[in-house]
Amino acid sequence: MIEQGEGGVATVILVDQRGWLLLQERDDNARVAPGQWGLVGGHVEPGEDFECAAYRELAEETGLRWESGLRKWFDGHFRHSGKSRPVRFQVWLAATTCTDEDIATGEGRRIVFVDPVALNNLDLGESAEHFVRELLNTRTYAELVQGAEATPPHP
Repeated sequence: MIEQGEGGVATVILVDQRGWLLLQERDDNARVAPGQWGLVGGHVEPGEDFECAAYRELAEETGLRWESGLRKWFDGHFRHSGKSRPVRFQVWLAATTCTDEDIATGEGRRIVFVDPVALNNLDLGESAEHFVRELLNTRTYAELVQGAEATPPHP
């Protein structure tokens, strides 16, 4: 059964061969986390399922047109501070051999692969802070790094 969007957010984290994560530096006009670093993704459109939204957002924001290969890692609710209600989030993951040169920034200041060591020096938005830190402490992250070598650069 396809889950239809309920005003939720579908995000994507790609992990390259070095273990670096694809993040977006948002511009100052962004509605959420302006000027901060966040995840690629966005709101699920009415009638759209979360998985379709993840692929659509990835293409719109990065120019990467994947047709399969994203795997759902998180499906639950996240509450931003100062908000009265949590929002449903789905976080989709994939390993990749893509590089910064393969990315066409469709939103924000830039979208680049970021070394996890550098995360402490970035102003991460709340949801990015939560989900990236959570991912880095999992076996799934290590598997993505290992799998990146076998993934074609342009899915």
